[in-house]
Amino acid sequence: MTESTESETLRIAFVCVQNAGRSQMVYSFAQREVEQRGLEDATELITGGTRPADHVHDEVVRAMRVVGIDLSGRTPREITFEETQESDYVITMGCSADDVCPAGWAGESRDWNLNDPDGKSAAEVGRIRNEVERRVTDLFDEVEPQL
Repeated sequence: MTESTESETLRIAFVCVQNAGRSQMVYSFAQREVEQRGLEDATELITGGTRPADHVHDEVVRAMRVVGIDLSGRTPREITFEETQESDYVITMGCSADDVCPAGWAGESRDWNLNDPDGKSAAEVGRIRNEVERRVTDLFDEVEPQL
């Protein structure tokens, strides 16, 4: 990537502790927004957890399958301090992400305070999924004019 391209790319990190529920849903909807809006060359998306789980929560995989998104092959990953530090936006999910200190984030940090879907009923996970989708759409409505 060239220096001029790098400075024009908006980098958004979606951070949670386990990277097994909310952040996986957010990341998937963000990928869809990027594709639908034709922003592939203008954005970079990152997701990860401070203490990633072994797998994406089963109830999250099922809830996302209902809306045509397959998370069955996803594996939670650890996010690095450097990844968040280099991001224009760092979005946390309402869980403690203290291992990645917000004071070091170069960009804007936001906490969406989303309920944890782990162990919830299908109806509750569906409500969380719908809220996630709305917030992602709102985020891209806000940032797209900057690109």
